[in-house]
Amino acid sequence: MARKKTGSSIPRRHRERTPKKSASESLPPAAPGLPPLPPVPAVEPPPAPADDAQSSGRRLAEPLLLEVSWEVCNQLGGIYTVLRSKVPSMVARWGSRYCLIGPYNHHAAQVEFEAAPLVGPIGQAVQQMRDMGFYAHYGRWLVSGRPHVVLLEGWHAQRVLHEVKYRLYADHSIPTPADDSLVNDVVMFGECVRMFLSMLGQTEARRRKLVAHFHEWMAGAAVPMLRKENWPGSIVFTTHATLLGRYLATHNPLFYDHLPFFNADAEAHHYNVEAQHRIERSAAHGSHVFTTVSDITAEECKHLLGRHPDVLLPNGLNIERFTATHQFQNLHNEYKAKIHQFTIGHFFPSYNFDLEQTLYMFTSGRYEYRNKGLDLTIESLARLNHRLKEAGAAVNVVFFIITRAPYRSINVAALQSNAMLNELREAADTIKSKIGDRLFYEAAAGHIPDLNTLVDDYWRLRLRRTMLAWRRESLPPIVTHDLQDDANDAILRQLRACALFNGRDDPVKIIYHPDFITLTNPLFSMDYDQFVRGCHLGVFPSYYEPWGYTPLEAVALGVPAITSDLSGFGSYLTSLVANHDERGVYVIRRRGRDFNDAANQLTDRLFRYCQLSRRERIALRNSAESFSEHFDWHNLGKRYHEAHELALDRLS
Repeated sequence: MARKKTGSSIPRRHRERTPKKSASESLPPAAPGLPPLPPVPAVEPPPAPADDAQSSGRRLAEPLLLEVSWEVCNQLGGIYTVLRSKVPSMVARWGSRYCLIGPYNHHAAQVEFEAAPLVGPIGQAVQQMRDMGFYAHYGRWLVSGRPHVVLLEGWHAQRVLHEVKYRLYADHSIPTPADDSLVNDVVMFGECVRMFLSMLGQTEARRRKLVAHFHEWMAGAAVPMLRKENWPGSIVFTTHATLLGRYLATHNPLFYDHLPFFNADAEAHHYNVEAQHRIERSAAHGSHVFTTVSDITAEECKHLLGRHPDVLLPNGLNIERFTATHQFQNLHNEYKAKIHQFTIGHFFPSYNFDLEQTLYMFTSGRYEYRNKGLDLTIESLARLNHRLKEAGAAVNVVFFIITRAPYRSINVAALQSNAMLNELREAADTIKSKIGDRLFYEAAAGHIPDLNTLVDDYWRLRLRRTMLAWRRESLPPIVTHDLQDDANDAILRQLRACALFNGRDDPVKIIYHPDFITLTNPLFSMDYDQFVRGCHLGVFPSYYEPWGYTPLEAVALGVPAITSDLSGFGSYLTSLVANHDERGVYVIRRRGRDFNDAANQLTDRLFRYCQLSRRERIALRNSAESFSEHFDWHNLGKRYHEAHELALDRLS
């Protein structure tokens, strides 16, 4: 089905809607004998802001921006990366008038949070929260830009949880199950945010305009409640991916074709996410400015949430963090050498191949088998294996699948092989040292030595024993860990069905690593960014991806990447960057195409990459690294500034 392109932004049309209400009489009365609901701490409605100041001729102070998210100082997923990387751009524009609000997580706060004195209007509002018996923390988020941050301990709102849930149902038709701990946490956090912003509005609305920017449904419970009490500021709400859309895409292979025909409420009930969906929809309709990250997700919002976004906010990166001017080629060689060490330890006990003719490719991300395109990637690797065999290509491809899956431990054979490799390295280094010393002394004495006599029998025997102990008759394993459910793991099942077993004659070899790569990882001893720099190509042909940070991060590290037009990043490229292929970013066309067609496209792209010369690959890495500057927040942050300016205009 043809897709209508929406371009880089969407017409700014305000579509406020009255939240759907349900009569409070329809709620069952409290059961006899139960104690009454605890009182909600009173927060007086704030006075009207601008009229008094304008009528008296006083000039308003500059606006205040508050950004609210469940992932402020609380790393869970991609939104944490969005917020953290965007901070320098926001601080450059707003300065001390910018503050983030998130839930208090003790373990994360110990590392990322630094307390500050309770000064200024935000500090005073935090003090008011404390005076009312609610724990709130004010300080700095210890990331680049060091922004002000307020962290709220939502569990203190548990004493008013039933009252808040009653109000959500009576005023906004949002049912909340009693036994869903995440929804309860979200509701309590939302109530704390409402109280904090209400108190801030009481003191500041006469002096300046206020903008509150909420991210995702987990921060959105406060939005309908603030609109109900006529909060004097303006509200922006961003959905990075609709919760219901993620469920539907996972279970429906024709999700985008069927999108206009889904009954959102019925589907939310079917997947038991009715509360989450209603919160998200209420936040979308209750905001003055509704935004999302891509035109692909905008279409999703239109059909599942019933409101078309006003502005698109593509995700960027703080490119300065990845910059390695004039060094990234040297870094590539350095980290590729480390991956060589892993490859030797994993494959060479069974057989060896030419590392100079080996390409390292990878995919990474959450374990969403269909949504992340893992099924398409594995099928294409099987086809690539066949094509490289037919072509008699000298190249070998080692493909890493990096995702987190439940496992018991690292494979014992992998650990033994790694240990024996270290033993072999130690023996070789010792022999090298001894040979070097003896060779120098013999040559200095004017003798031409017999090289066979320069090694002691002990080290000769130790080297031989180590080599024999290192060898194995079995094929190199395709997975590095012992999975909890090896027989039913979707990735392993497809690898076995495609006969990708790391055979000696297979040009394509697989490493399925069901954990993140970190410096403490005993198999790699490098962090993820270093691993990516050491690879040649990233492969991310997602079926459902509202934006897609992994290909963007790869490009920022100077590594060409493959994405799809069903990801927000890929859709952005096809709409706005005509020559993206030349910049080292390839887009697989999946919209309106069947699985076989997409697999053929990806196989062709991988095969063509395998045919590039070393010089051509270096040129492509140069292009990718320079192209990444387009996605720096100093460029894409302007979209956020547009949304906030629109919010201020609508507040007027």
